[in-house]
Amino acid sequence: MTKDEVFELSRAGADALQEELEKLKTVDRIQIREAIKEAREQGDLSENADYSSAREQQANIEARILEIENILKHAKIMDVNTVTVKYMDLNRESTFQIVGTIEADPFAGKISNDSPLGKAVLRHKVGDVFHISTENGKELKVKLMDIK
Repeated sequence: MTKDEVFELSRAGADALQEELEKLKTVDRIQIREAIKEAREQGDLSENADYSSAREQQANIEARILEIENILKHAKIMDVNTVTVKYMDLNRESTFQIVGTIEADPFAGKISNDSPLGKAVLRHKVGDVFHISTENGKELKVKLMDIK
């Protein structure tokens, strides 16, 4: 991840990251500081597994805070489109949201705007039939049924 990278996010995705950031700063940071304090009170830090673990957790929290702050600083809020497509060869329809790469979760019905299907859908209009190549090389014939 480069500092100048633009992160496309839905409004909901940006809000979820903001909530996570607030929790990390106001809850998790305080809890880990307390855990470090308690571990220090146990004595010798060189052989203190609780202290080492707490310090590692603290480093992870601080890294995640920096990551989220960078994402939000370079975020571009995109319109979320809910689309329905019909896979012509399979005679099956699917409805999903097109979201930024960071938010993509195919099992939750959210596909990336950078995925083969996401890119293709964004270039077509309702009623268009087009072909896409999946990441594993399979060709699919798709019809764009609806965009909301």
